[in-house]
Amino acid sequence: MTTTSSRVVLVLSAFLAGLVVFLGVILFIVERNPDKGLSATIGGPFSLIDQNGKPITDADFKGKPFLVFFGYTHCPDVCPTTLFELSEVFRALGKDADKAAGLFVTVDPERDTPAVMKDYLSSFDPHLRGATGSAQQVAAAEKGYRVYAKKIPAKDGGDDYSMDHTALVYLMNKQGDFVAPFNLQRKPDEAAADLRRYF
Repeated sequence: MTTTSSRVVLVLSAFLAGLVVFLGVILFIVERNPDKGLSATIGGPFSLIDQNGKPITDADFKGKPFLVFFGYTHCPDVCPTTLFELSEVFRALGKDADKAAGLFVTVDPERDTPAVMKDYLSSFDPHLRGATGSAQQVAAAEKGYRVYAKKIPAKDGGDDYSMDHTALVYLMNKQGDFVAPFNLQRKPDEAAADLRRYF
């Protein structure tokens, strides 16, 4: 066997071994939660503060499907783009928009106060609610949704910073269970039609 063939076999073997481990973990989770499958591992209770300074919990979203996105108001590109795309989905829903909801949870509670969130969200569809809270409250929500978030200091050593974070939109059903990542890489009408399936 040549060196190149050996490398190919080695890489393929490593990939297959990783795939087997991944599938094993998935099956383990599903077996422990046969009724909910993977939904049991993502989401769950949260207690935060909305952009109007009022308490907001997972119970406020029960009875309608909702989309959850974690980001922050100082985000230069991904967050405003995602919120714009979500706004387009709600616009495409038309009169059915009230049958669904959207939640934008900050990963930067240090800067994203309710007032800041309210001002920021005024540029997007009103069906998108904002949520912030104490560092502990936000960390608990991040943990429930398996969100990665990390502060990245400014390169010049100044006080400014950015946040590296998971940029996934979570589709939750009317019971508050995770369904799947929501695909925004399609026309708003198509995404709206998909969301209607969970009314």
